[in-house]
Amino acid sequence: MRRIPTCVLSDAASPEVSNGHAVDRFVEIGSFTKVVTGTALMRMATAGVLALDDPVERWLPAVPGTGITLMHLARHTSGLPRLPPRLKRRDPYAAFDHAALHRLLHRLDALQIGPPGREEEYSNLGYAILGAALSAASDTSYEELVTKYVLRPLEITEVTARPDPSRLLATPGLLGRPRKPWTMHGAILPAGGLWATPQAAADLVTRLLLERRLGDPAPSWQTAGPLHWHNGATRDASLFAGAMDDGRWALIHRLNGVPEETDRAGIEALKRSRTMS
Repeated sequence: MRRIPTCVLSDAASPEVSNGHAVDRFVEIGSFTKVVTGTALMRMATAGVLALDDPVERWLPAVPGTGITLMHLARHTSGLPRLPPRLKRRDPYAAFDHAALHRLLHRLDALQIGPPGREEEYSNLGYAILGAALSAASDTSYEELVTKYVLRPLEITEVTARPDPSRLLATPGLLGRPRKPWTMHGAILPAGGLWATPQAAADLVTRLLLERRLGDPAPSWQTAGPLHWHNGATRDASLFAGAMDDGRWALIHRLNGVPEETDRAGIEALKRSRTMS
């Protein structure tokens, strides 16, 4: 049986780690990054830096008139496809730098697969564009703006795009050698490129969803009845994070695990906490 490094944090018990995982080492959080990006959008709107219904071209003038607003991007209703075109298999986002994103902006209307505002189509491309718009509106880098509007107000420090290599939790590869992670610090960063310690990711869950320190949850959270949740996956890591309206919450992070199994483990952790309460 394959040994999957796993970290479990929840309201029901102290952190559980197995097979070499750790609570205080940096790991990829994949699309859970979108929660940070969406929260930054809402905070910037509250501060008057931008408006949620701003058309994308207000902040990214290269974009032709598409009818896409910042809120469309946050809600995955922009009509854009899931992924940027022509990604390569081995390290798919390595070439998707800011110059590559800018080249796409000129033909964004041609990339739309449907009109904005009608149907939900989960889009990493959309969140890459949203992050670029937020950076333009704030005249800062993505990392600087999420620190200002999200991480510092939440008193969370261990979330970054470029963690200290000495604090990385290596993903076991062939013959136990560490695997090189995907390149995610380019234009795709706002969609899935952040790293965090599992403890910091859990702090995001509790401080955003339970304590509501920054107001109502951002539209980037997925909902299912009383559950707010989000997941994330890269080649080597997967995460599930969620909280119930009654205060139960759970975060699961696994290395080399199947993402769907990580999601199921998160749901099971929430169910166990109900039986223990």
